[in-house]
Amino acid sequence: MLITPLHLEHEPLLFDEAIPAGALDYAPDVAQIGALPVVGRAELLIENRGHREQVADIRLHAAYRGNFEVLCARCVEPVHTPLAGDFDLIFRPQSADASPGERSITPDETEIGYYGESGLSLEDVVREQVLLSLPSRTLCKEDCKGLCPRCGQNLNLAPCSCIAAPAVEPNASGWNALAGLATTIKPR
Repeated sequence: MLITPLHLEHEPLLFDEAIPAGALDYAPDVAQIGALPVVGRAELLIENRGHREQVADIRLHAAYRGNFEVLCARCVEPVHTPLAGDFDLIFRPQSADASPGERSITPDETEIGYYGESGLSLEDVVREQVLLSLPSRTLCKEDCKGLCPRCGQNLNLAPCSCIAAPAVEPNASGWNALAGLATTIKPR
């Protein structure tokens, strides 16, 4: 759904959308399960800058609720992750602040997003908000054993045959390649 200042000129836009699963590409380890309902309101805020300059900001206030699968950080199995969130954001046209050079901004302006000439894509905003609301690390369970570093066996399901063998040779080290370096470099 594309939202433009023209849509909002006379009255706010109320929306009740359902983003279908697979419509948005979140990340390689995140999948949306089922539709993602998004309910909200978009309104036009006219910002006066100086004597004759006006900027058409879009305020977007919405809520979403949906189900996702996120891969476990240790065993890479999908983990059901329900998400719900709401946001209240302001977007400004990219051209409004495109003047060359540096410009100081207020702390409130650090929270402003930008939209292009064609308008503001609701799907892009929802995608960003979903990604921001995901936990930084997801585990299928607190004591997840992960994968064997040698054979890749999921250790939660069964032990592997190489578990008794050391993953690295006892004297093998990444520093071994530098062992003879000290004898070849002469101090000045």
